[in-house]
Amino acid sequence: MADFPVPGLTHDSRKRIMNPIHMERHVKIICIGAGASGLLMAYKLQKHFQNFTLTIYEKNEAVSGTWFENRYPGCACDVPSHNYTWSFEPNLDWSAVYSSSKEIFAYFDGFAKKYQLHDYIKTKHQVVGANWIEETGGYEVKIENLQAGTVIDDKCDILINAGGILNNWRWPAIPGLDNYKGKLLHTANWDDSVDLAGKHVGLIGNGSSGIQVLPTIQPTVGKCTTFIREPTWVSPVQGLEQHVFSEEEKRDFANHPKKLLEYRKNVERGLNGQFGIFLKDSKINTETHAYMQSQMKEKLGDAYLEEKLIPNWSVGCRRLTPGVNYLESLRKPNVEVVYGEITGVSEKGPVCDNGNEYPVDVLICATGFDTGFKPRFPLINGAGTNLQDQWGKVAESYFGIAAAGFPNYMMFLGPNCPIGNGPVLCAIECQADYFCKLIDRYQTHNIKSFAPRADAIADFIAHKDFFMKDTVWKEPCRSWYKAAGDETVTALWPGSTVHYMEAMQELRLEDWDIKYDGNRYTWMGNGYSQCEIDPTADWAYYIRNRDDDAPLSLGARRRILTKSGTVKQQGGVSFTGASTGHNVKVEKDAARL
Repeated sequence: MADFPVPGLTHDSRKRIMNPIHMERHVKIICIGAGASGLLMAYKLQKHFQNFTLTIYEKNEAVSGTWFENRYPGCACDVPSHNYTWSFEPNLDWSAVYSSSKEIFAYFDGFAKKYQLHDYIKTKHQVVGANWIEETGGYEVKIENLQAGTVIDDKCDILINAGGILNNWRWPAIPGLDNYKGKLLHTANWDDSVDLAGKHVGLIGNGSSGIQVLPTIQPTVGKCTTFIREPTWVSPVQGLEQHVFSEEEKRDFANHPKKLLEYRKNVERGLNGQFGIFLKDSKINTETHAYMQSQMKEKLGDAYLEEKLIPNWSVGCRRLTPGVNYLESLRKPNVEVVYGEITGVSEKGPVCDNGNEYPVDVLICATGFDTGFKPRFPLINGAGTNLQDQWGKVAESYFGIAAAGFPNYMMFLGPNCPIGNGPVLCAIECQADYFCKLIDRYQTHNIKSFAPRADAIADFIAHKDFFMKDTVWKEPCRSWYKAAGDETVTALWPGSTVHYMEAMQELRLEDWDIKYDGNRYTWMGNGYSQCEIDPTADWAYYIRNRDDDAPLSLGARRRILTKSGTVKQQGGVSFTGASTGHNVKVEKDAARL
């Protein structure tokens, strides 16, 4: 079998012909970013694969991504701590229901250390460019060594972008910001050496970061002037209030794993059960709107603040934030609320559209990130197209994980995946599993390249846009869920997080443009099975006394996976809302949509 009637075969394919079916060729993978997604990808590859090389390039000096970068006062996740973990890796040491960013950093850093994931990671290295080389079927990648100030070259078969979207912080576009002579801070680039005690502090923004900063600094600053330009829903935390776990509670979780598991499951069920909030005119949306409106009025207790801060648009149009003690802080005697636009910044402080100047000692910009989905570096395909240009106006991906025309390129948390639909870490796990299935297919077949088909993406986008018309996300609120200067919802999945997980369970290879190295059946090899070359395997493994095959139908597999029949629920799913704290019911809105 030295000769084979297919011209142009690579050495890899010639080798495959000489070996049994499904030979596992070596795969070289580069991953961008060692945040939560990059660490999980390393864990999955290490657990499930052999014969691979992985290098993770991380621009920071440590892992954990946003949880390493964000250290501002009050920084925490707005998801209950015990549910901000990998599904398979609980943490017994959370100090509270909503733990600080330092604790979250320690969780992911500890995860990396526990599984020796640092072996794959090069810190202080930032990817600055990648080019697809059609002839070789791989990427040439340029990486800047941030410590040495040099640029190195690397190559890979598969490129995975785990850089995330909340990692490119920016100053607000306010004229004269450079004129300010006081101390200027950004929540995502915090200077721990700055002492706010007794100072007059200005705080710009009432998004997630601003909502966390204000109640944290209010007790220690001399005065805080908070600048708010638009209303937002602040979710009253009832049912899952902030609570510090006692040592006894921690021991109880440690000694009774089933108790911790049930706690985590109950919280997760509540988080998943809130998807109906995002469907316009659904019962849960209407009831939640009335409930949150009454709660915000009760906590604000001020007619002016109620008028300015309670939105007219629906709950969920922008990301919901628990807002522990935020609304109450707005009424404190040392807090001044200035509502309106900041037209400029003088040497002393912000100047607003009411004509007033507000001198402050320290100015904090809680103004977020560049949340566009374009890669942070030029990504060039074989036709010379840069994905930064292709996604210049509106980013369109396949299920939030891949782009048309860009072979062997996958991304975490890309356009239209469930970032704000419900729990996000389970969605990241789902994406990592999908990547592994693609990599397995690539490794065991003579595939040269794979990329989602343009027509598959077009159909997906059409379905997504149709679905979004009946969601609160399309309402006229300013949100990073939408494309800049456009009302197209680019950030969110057309369904719940659990819906996404089910959609992603199996590869839809009909949606992919797959190119082979030579004959598409070269992977069949020399006629022998892998079983037959393994002397420790049972060559008659299929002979048995009973039919114990795994289910062949999608529905049967789903019922086993979801443990159908183990939870007693009639007429829909009832639960206690994790954020709203009142009993709600998931309605069957699918027919309406």
